[in-house]
Amino acid sequence: MTKVALFIFLLFTSLNTFAQNTLPAFTTEANAFFKKFVTDGKVAYAAVKKDAKSIQALTSKIGSMNLAEAPDNSKKAFYINAYNLLVIKAVTDLYPLQTVMAKPGFFDKTLHQVAGEQLTLNDLEKKKLLEPYRDARLHFVLVCAAVSCPNLASFAYTPEQINTQLDNRTKLALNNPAFIRVNTSKQQVLISKIFDWYKSDFLKNTPTALAYINTYRQNKIPETYQLGYYEYDWNLNKK
Repeated sequence: MTKVALFIFLLFTSLNTFAQNTLPAFTTEANAFFKKFVTDGKVAYAAVKKDAKSIQALTSKIGSMNLAEAPDNSKKAFYINAYNLLVIKAVTDLYPLQTVMAKPGFFDKTLHQVAGEQLTLNDLEKKKLLEPYRDARLHFVLVCAAVSCPNLASFAYTPEQINTQLDNRTKLALNNPAFIRVNTSKQQVLISKIFDWYKSDFLKNTPTALAYINTYRQNKIPETYQLGYYEYDWNLNKK
């Protein structure tokens, strides 16, 4: 091979590798993964474990992604997808298991490579999403592998559609009778402990958690209803 041919080959290989590791390419692959392995909010962890190369390829891209020039919407979509994929990867590495709570440090000790940084899942959730964006809708798209989490989407979040997707997933969760449990005869409503754990996020623009919920509800819940929290079910959201 001549020097010119070798140069062209190396240039083509470099450009092809770069193209495969761009945000759009990652989002397309993530979308295909979620579509294949997530149904009605449940994850086929056993199937993911059998097809380990697909999740490994995605988490490798998460680790090496360069976000230096990425606009906010691209970062926001990337970090949401990264969080959900890293949770799935961490679960499948431990599978079979009944709950992530059986693994000490699952959220706050285990480090993951994310866009050149070493982060725990809690770091990714708080430092890369909740703190910079102050968007309470994020709580309905970040899924921690538990039955009581909002349903995991069977698609990837995209920079172009991120605001609409966040709205839609928030509406879906807050109109879900399993997530917001209204008892009209007792004039009572039981809500997720997410609203207690992250209280300040929901009270930033609304006076109460119920007021926030009603912002996205088709059937509004009277403010006079007694408010309570149901126990969080940490059993795995497996298909």
